[in-house]
Amino acid sequence: MKIVFWLSTCLIAYTYFGYPLLLWAITKLKSRNIVKREIFPRVSIIIAARNEAGRIRQKIEHSLALDYPEERLEILVASDASNDGTDEIVKEYAGRSVALVRATEHKGKEHVQALAVAVATGDILVFTDAATILEPDALWRLMANFADPSVGAVSSEDVIVDAHGSPTAEGLYVKYEMWVRRLEGRFNSIVGLSGSCFAIRKELCSDWSPVLASDFMGSLRAARKGYRSIPDPSALGRFVALVSPQAEMRRKVRTFLRGITVLMANLDLLNPFRYGRFAFQLASHKLLRFLAPFLLLSTLITSIALRREPLYGAVLCTQAGFYLVACTGGLIAPLQRNRIVRTAYFFMMVQLAMLRAWGKYVLGQQQVTWEPSRRPDITVTAPSSFESGSRHSR
Repeated sequence: MKIVFWLSTCLIAYTYFGYPLLLWAITKLKSRNIVKREIFPRVSIIIAARNEAGRIRQKIEHSLALDYPEERLEILVASDASNDGTDEIVKEYAGRSVALVRATEHKGKEHVQALAVAVATGDILVFTDAATILEPDALWRLMANFADPSVGAVSSEDVIVDAHGSPTAEGLYVKYEMWVRRLEGRFNSIVGLSGSCFAIRKELCSDWSPVLASDFMGSLRAARKGYRSIPDPSALGRFVALVSPQAEMRRKVRTFLRGITVLMANLDLLNPFRYGRFAFQLASHKLLRFLAPFLLLSTLITSIALRREPLYGAVLCTQAGFYLVACTGGLIAPLQRNRIVRTAYFFMMVQLAMLRAWGKYVLGQQQVTWEPSRRPDITVTAPSSFESGSRHSR
């Protein structure tokens, strides 16, 4: 019982603290640099859309206003059998390097992305969605990383804001995730790209899966071909946090289920003798993260069984207090203004979402079809206001 307790506790501590601190220490001694140079390859922006009539126009306008040479850019709106007028809005932009790629049946995000990949003319493909607004310089900043021949994919950095563009409570968790990504990029490679926006060499998309999550699969494809995937903290993508806790829980369950499905389909990448550093990172960042709720349950159960000993009794009281604070924060939303309550609540919500995702996976459920989370629109500067300050002629 004590062996199980300490093994579970140590693995939890390693997953959330030990792994990033180990990367930090290693990269302080030696880190892998990235050769950046301003380059302008042919780029295809692929915007996945499912019934996005309310915001697809804003997304297209801001994509057209990105600081990148017009003749080197095409925009493909990949419509997953939208039936709300999205397609008609996209067709209004025909002749402005914007084209509609439509799936005739609602089969999911990756399926419609595959249709767009097949017709894309860019050497670099940029995948994004209608809810994400890229900063004006994000595209050329992403492209500068591809001057390094070891780089196969580049992820933008997420900024979660409210409808007025201000940071939200979830921002603390996102900042932690972005910090870990930066460390992974300096160490070797990130193990998952940002679903809101990432760029990848088209040559790595030849075996595109119509069912497996494209952001996670992107980094795995790059690793298989000997490329690195890296984050670029200077390339920012903003999207609005979901207001409803129930909607946020559903989104997290969906995201974790997709991630678990991808990992279980690519377990060979955990072989350290073949994939070296990447295998170590995949096990540390993804495998142990997905197993964290079971490790937490194991720690709780064993500490209950060992509670008569002072040390384990103290650990049990600490866990009980933490979960009580988290549950209270979930029941009384205004308490989440306190950082400790907010952090405890969000951590518990993530673990519960992972448990539910594992349950769905064990039952054989897959998240293939896709309905985007209905986020509020961002109040942003009109494209014309920053278009005039462009560095690169359009």
